[in-house]
Amino acid sequence: MRLSEFWRRMDVALGAAYSTSWASDHVVGGLGGRTVAQALANGVDAKVVWRAVCDELRLPRSAR
Repeated sequence: MRLSEFWRRMDVALGAAYSTSWASDHVVGGLGGRTVAQALANGVDAKVVWRAVCDELRLPRSAR
């Protein structure tokens, strides 16, 4: 998954005004206690991060 697609999905899930803030501030257990921003900066694949976001937000399977 490209980062542009990842951020598009984040905007759909959380809203464009909130997605970046959430990604920087919210610690996701499925990312080893890191935020989305930290995980991406550490080189975690965007698809792996997206799946962790889906689990954290309990998004429907169709969002995956």
